[in-house]
Amino acid sequence: MSIHSPVTTLVKALVKPSAAPGLILADVPVPQIRDDEVLIRVHRAGVCGTDVHIYEWDAWAQSRCRAPFVVGHEFAGEVVEVGKLVESVRIGDRVTAEGHIVDDRSIFSRTGNAHVDPSTRIIGVDRDGCFAEYIAMPATNVWHLDDAINYEIGGIHDPMGNAFHTALTADIPGAVVLITGCGPIGAFAVGICRAAGAARIIATDVNPKRLALARTMGAHDAVHPDEAAAIVHAATDGHGADVVLEMSGVPAAVHQAFALARPAGRVNMLGIPSRTIDVDFAKEIIFKGLTIYGVVGRRMYDTWHQMTRFLRAGTFDPTPVITHRLPLDAVDEAMHLIKSGEAGKVIFEIA
Repeated sequence: MSIHSPVTTLVKALVKPSAAPGLILADVPVPQIRDDEVLIRVHRAGVCGTDVHIYEWDAWAQSRCRAPFVVGHEFAGEVVEVGKLVESVRIGDRVTAEGHIVDDRSIFSRTGNAHVDPSTRIIGVDRDGCFAEYIAMPATNVWHLDDAINYEIGGIHDPMGNAFHTALTADIPGAVVLITGCGPIGAFAVGICRAAGAARIIATDVNPKRLALARTMGAHDAVHPDEAAAIVHAATDGHGADVVLEMSGVPAAVHQAFALARPAGRVNMLGIPSRTIDVDFAKEIIFKGLTIYGVVGRRMYDTWHQMTRFLRAGTFDPTPVITHRLPLDAVDEAMHLIKSGEAGKVIFEIA
């Protein structure tokens, strides 16, 4: 099942060719794997807000990325070649992978905090990614898919993992949970909290389509942020939400998260603000006794185990969040859909 020599074979990939806006569909060599890596034939790949930043070549992308490189970091596919030192993965395995490449000898990895290792290299950002017919990955990063998990769901394990990390590091069973921001990860978080036994899930967004997705995923209330305070207070005897999952990064939502959390409550923050936010730490956080948790990617690999078990149990179904399926050459359409707010999760169908 090995493919032809990677020295001579060219395949299609979405490439950031230079330090400028846009991506191009180009022919690139099949990646050559190292002895501890595997080569994966990509079947499905999810499109993320990070990809939009790289597409637009905004200030963050300019400061972080070095063109040329293949973009994309969410995928699933089939293993077609393995390095000679690899024993845990076989040709024909159906897999996805953790896209954060870390040093397993670092103090962060050895203390269970690999997800915050400053030396992390991310596929599709710091090295070639998955918007391509093939990708090379370290075998240690590979995650095997259950037979019942199709490539489409496998291809969005990365963002689902972010949602699991955000939700399940809080005490969800029996809690009143406020979720601010109902993009794809926020919508996933709604379904996870429902499956984890939240007593009441209140989701907010300014986009009606995203609110509809939140309802579909199990939100008891899905409302404009202006309506949130009254609903939270009514549901909690005026105390505030037990847990707030801040998924938007919008400054007003961040302040609302602090305001609507109950005293001694918890705010888990995944959304990334585009600018500095002024926070009254004394009033908003300290005197309320809040616990604030910053979410970075997925915990490696306990988040992955949690996610697999929820999917295996059938208590969480992310399928409704996927709204568009496109070929690689429709990259401009994919980026427009995401920027416009007209889409949930967008998937590239590659093979």
